Amino acid sequence: MKLTLDLACASKSEWLDTVINDFDAFLQDHADCERKASSMAMSFVAKYPNRVEIIPLLIDTAVEELEHFQQVYALMEKRGVQLPHKIGSDPYVSALIKCCRTGRDERFLDRLLLASVVETRGAERFRLVAEALEDEELKAFYKQLWTSEAKHGHIFVKMALEYFEKDLVYERLAYFVEREAEVLDGLALRPALH
Repeated sequence: MKLTLDLACASKSEWLDTVINDFDAFLQDHADCERKASSMAMSFVAKYPNRVEIIPLLIDTAVEELEHFQQVYALMEKRGVQLPHKIGSDPYVSALIKCCRTGRDERFLDRLLLASVVETRGAERFRLVAEALEDEELKAFYKQLWTSEAKHGHIFVKMALEYFEKDLVYERLAYFVEREAEVLDGLALRPALH
């Protein structure tokens, strides 16, 4: 069974140009995204400790995202790029969170599916970056991340299917795929993952 829906739109070539032209800033944002992704997975564990069926998957995901942060930081060190002093707000994720419902179970489902869509977009963008880079080490790194993020997109849908009916999961997933395309279309270009 397919665990995700296709994204409703592709990233624009202008986004990729913006990233490649300021790759050090992209690395800083990428590092922030990996830290946030690890924290987000662990926040599910903290907020929903009774959802024992998915806790091992959440922990594995959090550890993997933290390892990605470690790898990005190593690349930054090689290039003499420092971490930003402050983790900035992500306008993309902030806009998508506003689409989440507020009831406990509804929010749980929506946040899982939001995570799936964000990870799927990350996979698409890491593929584009990998294909555009000339440096072989960076190219290999982003190719590996592309497959990892795609897997994470599937994992969050799998988690949702543990607790909610398939039709509801895919109806809400379709909703988030559509909202994500709208949000992405309205964002200013910047050297950032989202």
